[in-house]
Amino acid sequence: MKITVKMALRGVFVALGCFVLIQLIPYGHNRVNPPVVKEPVWDSPSTRDLAKRVCFNCHSNETTWPWYSRVAPVSWLIYNDVQEGRSKMNFSDWRDVSGEQFKHEIGGGSMPPVQYRLAHPEAKLTSAEKEKLIEGLSKTAAASR
Repeated sequence: MKITVKMALRGVFVALGCFVLIQLIPYGHNRVNPPVVKEPVWDSPSTRDLAKRVCFNCHSNETTWPWYSRVAPVSWLIYNDVQEGRSKMNFSDWRDVSGEQFKHEIGGGSMPPVQYRLAHPEAKLTSAEKEKLIEGLSKTAAASR
């Protein structure tokens, strides 16, 4: 089958139409930052600064919503990641968290997730920063109990 210019243009217009239509799906439009309820008792300002740089966008009520968080389907992924992150651990609504959780998640390389690190180069941690963050968050968790 030979693809003609007319067929290619039709395909482009269908794709553009679908892109416009998915913007109307109401999922991911509620990009709010609830008030900070209770932060942990930080072991040091440097731990908070490092956590803010690497973790706060998904694990706090202080999310910075970039322009692309308003464009579907990326907005759906970002909204879902933030909601899931806040539900598992929220630095702005602190509850008891185990220091072991930090060793497992950060030390194991699952946090911050790959897709976040790709969009946020500042979230890439050196080995020394990983160690410092795990140690600091573990001390913070212990001090906040």
